[in-house]
Amino acid sequence: MTPVAKQQLVAEVEHVFDPAVIRGLIERLQITELLRHFPERTIWAVFVLVNSFVAIAALSALAMICSTPFVFPSLGPTAFLFFFNPTSAAASPRNAVIGHAIGIICGYGALLITGLQNAPPAMVSGVDTSRIIGAAVSLSATGALMVLLRAAHPPAGATTLIVSLGIITRPLQLVVIEVAVAVLILQAFTINRLAGLNYPIWSSTSRRRQA
Repeated sequence: MTPVAKQQLVAEVEHVFDPAVIRGLIERLQITELLRHFPERTIWAVFVLVNSFVAIAALSALAMICSTPFVFPSLGPTAFLFFFNPTSAAASPRNAVIGHAIGIICGYGALLITGLQNAPPAMVSGVDTSRIIGAAVSLSATGALMVLLRAAHPPAGATTLIVSLGIITRPLQLVVIEVAVAVLILQAFTINRLAGLNYPIWSSTSRRRQA
């Protein structure tokens, strides 16, 4: 490669990584800008499609590397909330963290009450009276506490059933659930802010107004 060609290549690389160029590209890809040129429903569908894929794929890779359940069913609806309705109170980091924590505590509390903390999952052992009571107690308590604490996050209802039905029961795994939620929140904050959406750092504006 000639010196002139090298200089041209370096100049092109510097241009690509120029902060002003990167900032301009991000601005053109923001939701508000895209909505001016494309149908709203299509934009949101693509946004949810791409970002849900990235978020769950990253957590799945983390689960594979660490051999720990960083992916569980209730993360799906949480991701949907984060990327389709990110400014709602239910999608705020506060409600997600507190909601899933309530679900975990109520689910494990139901296991202790019914003596099922060491029992195999309901899918293996079947459903008996103790399991019915545990599932009912965990879900009803989770819903009531989320209302009382103003931390409504519907996917937490699935989290508490995952625990009370014996799918995930070990204390370390329960901590990992909250870690996975925190990682998903970090992804949601980064992606939504880059997209020009006012995703909250902790509590949503709508919740503050209600309070």
